[in-house]
Amino acid sequence: MEAIHRQGIWAAETLQGWLGGLQGAVLFLSWLGDPKTSFLVCFPVAYALNKRVGVCVLWTAILTEWLNLTCKWLMFGERPFWWIHESGVYIEPHLPRTQQFFSTCETGPGSPSGHAMVTAGTWWVMMTSFSNFLRSRTGSWLTSSIPILLYLTLLLGIGISRIFILAHFPHQVLAGTVTGAALSFLLTKRVPENKSFLYYAATSGGLLLTALGLHGLLQYLGMDLSWSIVLATKWCARPDWIRLDTAPFTSLSRDAGAALGLGLGSSLLSSAQEERQSWGVKAASSALALFLLRVLDQVPGPTHSKLLFYAVSYLKNALGPFTVMAVIPWLMRSLAGNQGTKKKQ
Repeated sequence: MEAIHRQGIWAAETLQGWLGGLQGAVLFLSWLGDPKTSFLVCFPVAYALNKRVGVCVLWTAILTEWLNLTCKWLMFGERPFWWIHESGVYIEPHLPRTQQFFSTCETGPGSPSGHAMVTAGTWWVMMTSFSNFLRSRTGSWLTSSIPILLYLTLLLGIGISRIFILAHFPHQVLAGTVTGAALSFLLTKRVPENKSFLYYAATSGGLLLTALGLHGLLQYLGMDLSWSIVLATKWCARPDWIRLDTAPFTSLSRDAGAALGLGLGSSLLSSAQEERQSWGVKAASSALALFLLRVLDQVPGPTHSKLLFYAVSYLKNALGPFTVMAVIPWLMRSLAGNQGTKKKQ
């Protein structure tokens, strides 16, 4: 693996040299590929436009991120920003001329890339749905291929951004991209619709217990699963860039919480309102959802206790889908009802 890692460091150094003037755009792409973005941006926008697509986006995000977490525990992937120093390949003063950024210092193992994997999954759902919509309206295969080209371009850009900031090696990005796209292809045919709240609650509990059980088993077998946190803390350029929201258990709390929230939202969802909504109402619902989820995400978690931090994260991520699927539709119907009453008066 040393040769592959060295080529990855060379690629990162080259990209930083070529794209240094586009640093802002590259960092934006890295943010866009953050798994959290699929929950806070992609899901509410997709759901406002099409209920089934939105549920499929969230379901795909949950399962792809959960699988990514378990794969990282098993694959022990290095990250470039610490491998440069730990490998012994490079010696002062001949270290690569590379730079770290705020989003570089993730604390989990590096393989496969979660950004690439979750993005490949959720955006596959959205872009294929958009492609089918264009085909049904225009009948043109050329027009309907535009979303697929955008999808491929997005994946390329996010992959480059993760290599650029020293968060991943190229082979980790490739592995995440292929796995996420393949998993999404399978999941789009198995969207859980018309399921009871107990189904989603059991899914939430299953994700938690399975991941915790795997974690406990690996520790029992003598594997140190905190190794990546130690190295990230040691070699991150700035201590304040080490954040609990990049820890593996934060991903787990997000996935399990969102699964429960999906059940809460589905259980209170009124029948077939979406198809009768105008594009203006859908746009307003989308904007309101983005605002409320942003506010919810900004609610600080207690950093003095990791357990409480993860518990608060679980609750916030359960409230997210509930807000999008139940609270916002209720608000929009209430506003529409009030407007109808005023017109009659």
